[in-house]
Amino acid sequence: MNLFRRKKVADLQAEATTDQRLKRALGPINLVSLGIGAVIGAGIFVLTGQAAAQYAGPAIVFSFILAGLACAFAGLCYAEFASMIPLSGSAYTYGYATLGEFVAWIIGWDLILEYLFASATVAVGWSGYVVSFLKDLGITIPPEFTSAPYNHITPSGAHWWDLWQLFVHGWVHTGAVLDVPAMLIVAVITILLVIGIKESANFNNVIVALKLAVILTFIGVGVAYINPHNWHPFIPPAIAPGEFGWSGVLRAAGVIFFAYIGFDAVSTAAQESRNPRRDMPIGLLGSLGFCTILYILVSLVLTGIVNYKQLNVSAPIAVAINSLGPSLAWLVYFIKIGAIAGLSSVILVLLLGQPRIFYTMSKDGLLPPVFSAVHPRFRTPWLAQILTGVVAMLIAGLFPIGLLGELVSIGTLLAFAIVCTGVFVLRFTDPQIPRPFRAPVFWLITPLGAFSCFFLMASLPADTWARLIVWMAIGLIIYFTYSHRHSRLHHGLMGKTDLPRE
Repeated sequence: MNLFRRKKVADLQAEATTDQRLKRALGPINLVSLGIGAVIGAGIFVLTGQAAAQYAGPAIVFSFILAGLACAFAGLCYAEFASMIPLSGSAYTYGYATLGEFVAWIIGWDLILEYLFASATVAVGWSGYVVSFLKDLGITIPPEFTSAPYNHITPSGAHWWDLWQLFVHGWVHTGAVLDVPAMLIVAVITILLVIGIKESANFNNVIVALKLAVILTFIGVGVAYINPHNWHPFIPPAIAPGEFGWSGVLRAAGVIFFAYIGFDAVSTAAQESRNPRRDMPIGLLGSLGFCTILYILVSLVLTGIVNYKQLNVSAPIAVAINSLGPSLAWLVYFIKIGAIAGLSSVILVLLLGQPRIFYTMSKDGLLPPVFSAVHPRFRTPWLAQILTGVVAMLIAGLFPIGLLGELVSIGTLLAFAIVCTGVFVLRFTDPQIPRPFRAPVFWLITPLGAFSCFFLMASLPADTWARLIVWMAIGLIIYFTYSHRHSRLHHGLMGKTDLPRE
């Protein structure tokens, strides 16, 4: 069945040159800003507090360092691929060039967890901050319209292989109707992305500037209010596997790895970059390094101001600011506005990435032609964008942030591991290909990247693994019933210049 037939890198590079339907409008500043826009968001404004409260305590700092290190290995591999194959498919395309169509499909299907589910996750966090901000202004939205109607409690004693028990049982109805604010922000961002990439990037640049101003203000002011007693014990003693102690630090690293996914979303914009061979490594690695430093500083200040046990909320930084007293009441509004704006940029970048992966998969025949339809005026994959937005709205409105965050993390880690493996393989199968950027000491970086990702995946709970297995099973059914039969590579059409009809 030729499941592992690879696309030629030369064909991919030719495709990047000939397919000009998407508008090349992004420079290095736009790309770095996109990376920061996606990375600095849910990790700082939402997941930091929750992971500290549930898993790691103040040692959440170590969790960020571990996750950042794993991400750095993957970042170097992404930079090599993105400069060499500047297409919108990101890890999907890289897998197609190195490990074959079947693995590429697995990555592409997996990336839906990373981008589509992640955008919904951040929208839930955005909703939490909006509700908190409106409450400060005296506006109260009924709780049944600001939270998820469904939650999942892992059945006690269940193992990862108990798929039916983990996936079907344990669902509870919370009494809520829909998380309406989360759905509204996804709708607004989707409309903006349909209108154009340049307009979206300019909006993101403004939001990122505001977001960084807010975070630096929080760090600068918060340092003066740190109570060192909140850091003792820095690593709380373990009360169960994965709950505090070093096992909790590792589990938290796996969960907050979600916070780093924005840097690889930059690679999905490669086909809209003016000079991707030079600018993609700058955008990927520049945003990753800058954001890791901010994460460490914010987690130290946050757990120093407030005891970690109080941070298991959807808006932990808002809780920390409220604890500083009435003299800093002005800062509460500033922080919350910045958080709302900042999370908006995260949603924007993630919703930007998913349709561009669909676009590339559709051109390869693995998805229907509708996913590669480009708007004649806006030059964006508008139908794929609208479909992504609608599904993200439904997910954001129905499910809680904790459930979504862990599912996104495991999908991201799997994609990163495959990208690291792909760089290693391609160095031997196609060593002669020009590489504008080369990952240093690849024989060490790539295995460490793959190993660290699988290691963090192992720290995630059993029900998250069960959901990944079920999700992948659904993807395999689609692949063997539609995608493989319609593959352009399978029919010998790869490398042709004809494109799907719109």
